[in-house]
Amino acid sequence: MFEPCKAPRPVGKRGQSPKKVPRFVVGCEDDEQNMGQMEAGMKKEMFREEDMEDDEDQLPSERQIVVGICSMTKKSKSKPMTQILERLCKFDYIDVVIFPEEVILEEPVEKWPLCDCLISFHSKGFPLDKAVEYARLRNPLLINDLNMQYFIQDRREVYRILQEEGIDLPRYAVLNRDPGNPDECNLVEGEDHVEVNGEVFPKPFVEKPVSAEDHNVYIYYPTSAGGGSQRLFRKIGSRSSVYSPESSIRKTGAYIYEEFMPTDGTDVKVYTVGPDYAHAEARKSPALDGKVERDSEGKEIRYPVMLTAMEKLVARKVCLAFKQTVCGFDLLRANGHSYVCDVNGFSFVKNSMKYYDDCAKILGNMIMRELAPQFHIPWSIPTEAEDIPIVPTTSGTMMELRCVIAIIRHGDRTPKQKMKMEVRHPLFFELFERYGGYKTGKLKLKKPKQLQEVLDIARLLLVELGQHNDCEIEEKKSKLEQLKTVLEMESSLNDNQYGHFSGINRKVQLTYLRNGTPKASSEEEDCKKEGPSLLLVLKWGGELTPAGRVQAEELGRAFRCMYPGGQAGNRRSLGCESPIDFGDYAGFPGCGLLRLHSTYRHDLKIYASDEGRVQMTAAAFAKGLLALEGELTPILVQMVKSANMNGLLDSDSDSLTDCQQKVKARLHEIMQKDQEFTQEDYQKLAPTGSPSLVNSMKVIENPVKTCDKVYTLIQNLTSQIRKRLEDPKSADLQLYHSETLELMLQRWSKLERDFHMKNGRYDISKIPDIYDCIKYDSQHNASLGLEDTLELFRLSRALADIIIPQEYGISKAEKLDIAQAYCVPLMKKIQLDLQRTHEDEAVNKLHPLYSRGVMSPGRHVRTRLYFTSESHVHSLLSMFRYGGLLNEEKDQQWNQAMEYLSAVTELNYMTQIVIMLYEDNNKDPSSEERFHVELHFSPGVKGCEDEENVPLGFGFRPASSENEDKKPNQGSLEDLSQDQTDQALPVSEPINIRKSPMIRSRKTGSMEVLSETSPTHSSKGCTSHRLFQSSTSRQSPDIKAAGGLELFSMPTVKRFSVSFARHPTNGFEGCSMVPSIYPLETLHNSLSLKQVDEFLNSVCESSSEAHAKTMKALSGLFDSQSQTSLYSPHQPLSSSGSEASLRPLSQPLWHGSIPSSAVSSAGPSSPTTESTGVNFSFSE
Repeated sequence: MFEPCKAPRPVGKRGQSPKKVPRFVVGCEDDEQNMGQMEAGMKKEMFREEDMEDDEDQLPSERQIVVGICSMTKKSKSKPMTQILERLCKFDYIDVVIFPEEVILEEPVEKWPLCDCLISFHSKGFPLDKAVEYARLRNPLLINDLNMQYFIQDRREVYRILQEEGIDLPRYAVLNRDPGNPDECNLVEGEDHVEVNGEVFPKPFVEKPVSAEDHNVYIYYPTSAGGGSQRLFRKIGSRSSVYSPESSIRKTGAYIYEEFMPTDGTDVKVYTVGPDYAHAEARKSPALDGKVERDSEGKEIRYPVMLTAMEKLVARKVCLAFKQTVCGFDLLRANGHSYVCDVNGFSFVKNSMKYYDDCAKILGNMIMRELAPQFHIPWSIPTEAEDIPIVPTTSGTMMELRCVIAIIRHGDRTPKQKMKMEVRHPLFFELFERYGGYKTGKLKLKKPKQLQEVLDIARLLLVELGQHNDCEIEEKKSKLEQLKTVLEMESSLNDNQYGHFSGINRKVQLTYLRNGTPKASSEEEDCKKEGPSLLLVLKWGGELTPAGRVQAEELGRAFRCMYPGGQAGNRRSLGCESPIDFGDYAGFPGCGLLRLHSTYRHDLKIYASDEGRVQMTAAAFAKGLLALEGELTPILVQMVKSANMNGLLDSDSDSLTDCQQKVKARLHEIMQKDQEFTQEDYQKLAPTGSPSLVNSMKVIENPVKTCDKVYTLIQNLTSQIRKRLEDPKSADLQLYHSETLELMLQRWSKLERDFHMKNGRYDISKIPDIYDCIKYDSQHNASLGLEDTLELFRLSRALADIIIPQEYGISKAEKLDIAQAYCVPLMKKIQLDLQRTHEDEAVNKLHPLYSRGVMSPGRHVRTRLYFTSESHVHSLLSMFRYGGLLNEEKDQQWNQAMEYLSAVTELNYMTQIVIMLYEDNNKDPSSEERFHVELHFSPGVKGCEDEENVPLGFGFRPASSENEDKKPNQGSLEDLSQDQTDQALPVSEPINIRKSPMIRSRKTGSMEVLSETSPTHSSKGCTSHRLFQSSTSRQSPDIKAAGGLELFSMPTVKRFSVSFARHPTNGFEGCSMVPSIYPLETLHNSLSLKQVDEFLNSVCESSSEAHAKTMKALSGLFDSQSQTSLYSPHQPLSSSGSEASLRPLSQPLWHGSIPSSAVSSAGPSSPTTESTGVNFSFSE
């Protein structure tokens, strides 16, 4: 009944090696039902005439082994199956019979074709019961066990088996619901967690239907990151998931709830063929932005990656436990571990010829090994030399970019506001105790439920206070009123008032004071009460604005251009074979980085302090850097690690060092003199002679008189706002970012009250806040047309330009001392980043043997981005300036860099300090010249009135551009898009901009005095965002710099300047413009790694106290190495190649690795607040 279709069955001579003629049989009743597409592709090969002639005189010998393929047609005729069966047929004694779908579905098993070996697997619509019955009847050799396939369809069973086998999987709980009575189940849903059978899962967590056939997996995000959920589904077109604002879980059906694993945005799919072979591919995680990256043929882009020894062991266990020779499963790489989150059963790799060869060879050998003896077929297992992995070497004199480290300040924010009051009411002490405040003496409250409790106490006390009077009551009343107003602000207003993240923009800090606050003056003695009290600090505002998000995203986009193949030239020439060349990444600037990243040759980690604005800046930057789409919440949860441990990026601004206290006191003293600055004052206040300070002092002349003017201007401003409020036309005017005139008035009235103290003096510490507010209103609310705002801006800026930088130290020694208190942990981390670059780590690595179209699979770039706030940026820059990295007298380039830095007045939003490490593969590995470090800097966003008096640096001049002249032919810019070179030029010339003909004789820079809009700047080859300014004409080599130093001309290098003028999202939120960002300036481009390493050692160790503190914080760093994302509670600390957790050993394991939504508020704060850090232990 089942005749072979048309194909004669030629039989080979005994002992002959696998034959050219595949024998491919489809069990079918008549010729019409033959092989369809499969045959078309194979006819040529099957019936080559010369083969037929060769075989005419052969007689049938031993009986063939028949391999039956029993699955749905869609699977048995798929391209991978066809490719593998073609190769399987080349084994001398193997024939393949494909069971037709209609036979499988309609005929009884007795009528199914006979076979000796069965490859059968379940897919939608497949009658697994019949296959089991057939196997019982005929007893063939099973490649994949059939009974286990029932278990694979139920996620509960899959997890049970994984657990029994000791395979790591995410912490999970099963919720079974009775369909008739869905409400009766062991489930408690909270705002930011869910409790299943007594097991608590803080958000983010994953909700999976128990049926493995149901692909509607949801991920729920914490309110601190923006809330909502990501809904994953079977790919439809180019989408695999969609973000939804819905935050509550599904109410019907049975689900598995599990901890979310932070994987940096990639999934690894593993395919086994027997226990000893596993092929792994990585792809973009569907939860990231839900957009499927496809190549020119419409296939999802995936890249083969290497598995670690542990992961190979997991693959072996999965294959054996589920008794599936051919088996696919999903791995999540998080926190230095690999977790299995799904087992799919039978599945093949798509589009990998090498895999097809391997798979057919392994299956064929397996079948022959099992069945040849009983068929008396002479067969011995072929032994082959293992494939030797190809290690590509670099040629040419170009240096290869190995590591990029950037420390970046957050983007534009709403003004920060705070209020302090001492409280003694028992209710506050109860609250302090309930949330574990006594453990550390401090407590941060940020969750809506906690803030609600504070609000309830405030309301109660106001009612009580209304009834009696004593000396403190009136002042206390006004503070409690303010506390109540701020905490109520959000509930009464629409969601967007201060961003829709409840808790992101307000927090209450309580600090235990054993003997109350120190008495301010003798008159207060009588009112003071003895005994302990709590200092309550309320903070609100300080949230990233839409302009800040745009700045960060644009900077991320521009940042790509520092990587190899930075500017896209004409990608479509030179027939590239890579699947990605014509995919989504082709033909725009920064293609090089995207390609490195998508091909798993880019090891990226993004850290942010635990303030909301810092975290959102990091997420927006990642979105621009990696060309992601959609909401920031999924990006924040997956890509941004929070680092609020031990001041890596956070600093507790309320606990100042002794040195800082003294510096502040001196500043106050100098700024309270009602006379013009004397020469002595210049010495006291600006001992470093910094031009930016000296200029500001000249503007101020007499500090008290200037403060008087500022105070008068603020009074004038508040009266103008009050008038507007009385005018019915403008009373309900909407200001920038949904602020109202009422709120704007509150903001300024509070400054007016706080700035001018009762004793008639000015509170100098309020100057940064005044500058902050006027800067915000000048930029965002200029349309109000308030009078004299520019004068207020000018004066408060002059004051702030002194106060802000000098709060971080007045003399060099103080600057270093304070900087060490802030950023020794960060400098240690930078040192590790630079050292680890040339070691091998367990990160996603491209597999060189299986990668198609990637011509330098060995290239690997590491990027570490640290997002933080002003204090860390100031401190880090002080370390580089005053820590003795180089001698200004001896090093001309450094001398110029120092002059430039001392002229920079403000480290504005999006300030960047960038360190780039290159390797010269032609130099001896032990030589100092092998690794080369560059330091670049940008003061961030341009201010309102800055353009004319901006200090000029010397342009962005990565030293690697110096080699351009020496190299005869650099090749065009397709470099990285085709991966032909490993000569990583971080910035290369656009093709249509001619090279500068001048050769430089030395590594100093040419000064770029051309303004941004100068006609000599060619903007050809630039994108519409004008990311690059490039000048084709440079000054002649004899131009003298400001300091009279001779500068040498260099070949032009793209200036890395971002302008948002024509950004599509720029028109939103009314009239507010998004200012552009200053281009990167090179501070030094010829440091050796040894120099930098020794410098980092010395500054980290010079202060023994700071050193002791750091070593305590870093004590875990060198032995235990682990990584926890912002959102990964309960993670085991790994000991595999990843980076240590920077946390003091005295703290519990979870401290610093969970958002506040997961632990009591005594723990670290959630990812969206305002202070300066990031909660994480981290993999390097």
